[in-house]
Amino acid sequence: MGCSAHATLNLAAVARNLARVRGFAPSAKVMAVIKADAYGHGLVRIARGLPDADAFAVARLDEGLALRQAGVAQRIAVLQGFVNARELEAHARHGLEPIIHAPRQIDLLEQAQLPAPLAVWAKLDSGMHRLGLLPEEFDAGMARLHACPAVLKPIPVMTHLANADMLQDPLTERQLSVFERALGTLRPERGIGNSAGLMAWTGTRVEWVRPGIMLYGVSPFPYRTGPDDGLEPVMTFRTRLIAIKQLRAGDAVGYGGDWICPHPTRLGVAAVGYGDGYPRHAQPGTPVLVRGQRVPLIGRVSMDMITLDLTDCPAAQVEDEAILWGEGLPVEEIARHAATIPYDLLCGITPRVQRIEIGPRPRDPNPTT
Repeated sequence: MGCSAHATLNLAAVARNLARVRGFAPSAKVMAVIKADAYGHGLVRIARGLPDADAFAVARLDEGLALRQAGVAQRIAVLQGFVNARELEAHARHGLEPIIHAPRQIDLLEQAQLPAPLAVWAKLDSGMHRLGLLPEEFDAGMARLHACPAVLKPIPVMTHLANADMLQDPLTERQLSVFERALGTLRPERGIGNSAGLMAWTGTRVEWVRPGIMLYGVSPFPYRTGPDDGLEPVMTFRTRLIAIKQLRAGDAVGYGGDWICPHPTRLGVAAVGYGDGYPRHAQPGTPVLVRGQRVPLIGRVSMDMITLDLTDCPAAQVEDEAILWGEGLPVEEIARHAATIPYDLLCGITPRVQRIEIGPRPRDPNPTT
């Protein structure tokens, strides 16, 4: 491991976060969102760490195929669905469940010759205006899906909430109203609640919930952290101090000389940078944990290194661990210092960062003999 930046991943924590989801919606089935390499935590690793999830959601066909190739047997919904007949056939061949969000996909289903009906999800655009059948398209689209021999019935219906993390915003209630009006007399299984939705809006706790960020121990709400919401961080991003030096008042630090020592400064250099996924735009003052103590970032983040003010941490030594986010230092806080969101930081960890599993692995639901 040496001094390289690395991320430890606590799979016991992800299982406990799933239990927290079930506490909010005990009668709902859980579709765990593991797209984008499970938000940077490892697609297959997290799927295997969630043996009790009722289904998984991925963004794209290749993610679903990777899960099947790894032996993951749970239901897998593909949020972007298919765009041509070849992709439709691949969904059918591998038992993936595409999201139907556009009339063109229904055209392809009506033309398909599949060996067996395909499980699909219909998606209604209730107000986010990204993917989904518009309310004025919905009745006709559902009628066509119900009449299509290539489609397995009954057909569950989902929507996606745009502003569920904004607790005073009336858009969520409007979206829920649009969704229920569009369903009319249909009584399908429904899927509504993302992390913020299922935590804050009781109307989203229907037959299916679809948590993402909260599974990784991160709060979906602005100015809150996972521990504030009873969640445990899964990823802790770590590195080591590789140099310490004493600077004088007035010395400039880093590229551009933007940060000037206001007093004699004990400077530490840590082996991490934007080449590892540490945010380049993290501002001076961004905290890093050294020996359990918060010390501030100073100077610009470079590709492979950051510089820290260790003046108030005199015990720090070369080879000491530095925690960049995770255990004891919420990623939400680092995101605010970098003017971004936690999702961006978690997904931005680069391939050269080693991922190390810690803690007991949950039981495998599909053991091999």
